[in-house]
Amino acid sequence: MNVDFKEYARKMDKTLDHLAEEFGAVRAGRANAKVLDRITVEYYGSETPLNGVATISSPDARTLVISPWDTKLLKDIQKAIQCSELGINPQNDGRVIRLVFPQLTEERRKELTKQVKKYAEEAKVAMRNIRRDGMDYVKKLKKNSEITEDDQKKAEKDLQDMLDKYIKKVDEALAAKEKELMAI
Repeated sequence: MNVDFKEYARKMDKTLDHLAEEFGAVRAGRANAKVLDRITVEYYGSETPLNGVATISSPDARTLVISPWDTKLLKDIQKAIQCSELGINPQNDGRVIRLVFPQLTEERRKELTKQVKKYAEEAKVAMRNIRRDGMDYVKKLKKNSEITEDDQKKAEKDLQDMLDKYIKKVDEALAAKEKELMAI
């Protein structure tokens, strides 16, 4: 009997997606609208993502321009950006907000590299926990005599192989992000 691990694969895919979001929020010298994904503004009584109340454009590699659909939101957007951990002071000209990303210093690049390594390690830990849940499920099946010992060993090997494949994807994503961070 083959044990179905689709649910565990789906959970690992979700972990990879979350890691990609985390990496996207780490700014690397270039202006990237993804760094604003976590910023919300109160709009008609509810917290709304910035891209839900404004157009975000990038006229050049180091600048983001935020054009709110309602100019009354300019001060709220400016305040939300200042309160975020972005570390950039927004420039408000009364119509749009400009974010100018400074060149990253070597020290800041190293800090950001440590941060992305931490995110990658958290993703790996989450994936190992998913594998452990899968192993527990397989042991339960064996205990209830739903699978044979050979099936159990094969299922455990399949789970480990799946984990190894996903860990490799995390390492590849980490390497790509580190390369992006260290590029001058």
